[in-house]
This record gives sequence, C-alpha cells and structure tokens, in this order.
Amino acid sequence: MSYAPAPAPLSRASLVIGLYSAMAIAAVIFAAGRGDPDLYRLGSTTSGVLFVLGPLAGFALGAIVVALTRVATRQFQWARDLRASFHDLLGPLTGREILILALASSIGEELLFRGALLPWLGVWWQAIVFALLHVGPGRRFLPWTASAFVLGVAFGELAIQTHNLGGPIAAHFAINFLNLRYIVLAPRDDA
Repeated sequence: MSYAPAPAPLSRASLVIGLYSAMAIAAVIFAAGRGDPDLYRLGSTTSGVLFVLGPLAGFALGAIVVALTRVATRQFQWARDLRASFHDLLGPLTGREILILALASSIGEELLFRGALLPWLGVWWQAIVFALLHVGPGRRFLPWTASAFVLGVAFGELAIQTHNLGGPIAAHFAINFLNLRYIVLAPRDDA
C-alpha cells in the first residue's frame, strides 16, 4: 500500500496573497454588479496630473501617519503596549513577508473599500466598515480600530479629491510597510 505524500503547508506569504486576492476579486465582482467595474478611477474623467499627484500625496500622508505613530509610541504607554501586542501577534516576519503583506493589504483593501464600497456607501460608511475589519483580539487593539476609522475617512477623501486610488494605495502601503518593519524588526525596548 502506498501513501501519497502530504501536501506542503501553505506559507504565510501564500495565505496573505490568497486572502487579499480574494478581497480584490470580491471588489471587482461587487463593482461590476453595480455597473462600474473600473475600481481604480473614481468618476468618468481623471487628469494625468492627478494620476501622479495622487500617489505623491498618498506617500506624504503615509509618512505623516508613520511619524505620528513613532511620536505616540515614545509618548504614550497605550501605544507602546499596542506595538508590543502586534509584535507578539505577528511573530517573526522576514523583510520579504513584510513587503508582501504591505503590498497585498494596501491593494486588496483599497480596491474593496475605496474602489468598490466608497462610491456606493460614501466616505463615512465605508470608513466604518474598514474600521470593523480592523478590530483586534482584545480592548488593547481599540486604538488601532479607531485609527483605521480615521484613516478610512482620510483615504476616502484622498480618493475623491484625486479621482483615483493611487493616493490611498500609496498611503496604505507606506503605513503598513514602515510600521510593520518597526513593529517586527526594531527592538521592543526602543520605545
């Protein structure tokens, strides 16, 4: 009797890509169902200038949020506790895993929340749904949920002002990439 070898377990990177790909596919299906399958552009016209300025504004917004995160971590115990909780929750991540997680989450979430839901629900309701996706295991994660709501509003407004998702994707990527590196790779006692 021969046995087939057990399938190799999926890597974390594969799971992350699968999860956020499913989110992006759901966004495409949702947007197509409402008759507007173009998730990247909001509105019928977008100037070339906004296609360039959107990502630049997004990276600037992301840099500001990351700087505020560092200040909060130095100044407030709740921020240090939140960072430590994320450090423990995430465990070790390689630089490649951080890059994949930041890219996949920024693209998948922005396609769903700002591309598919923003035109249908508006800024405030899509931000509420976005915040609900960012509810962590325990009360100590409430600041993360609250910041997700604020960022959901900011990303929504940025998408509306630039008529595309370049800005929100760039901001989301910068925040996730830089903060994940800080949470996972920096020593815990540097706060």
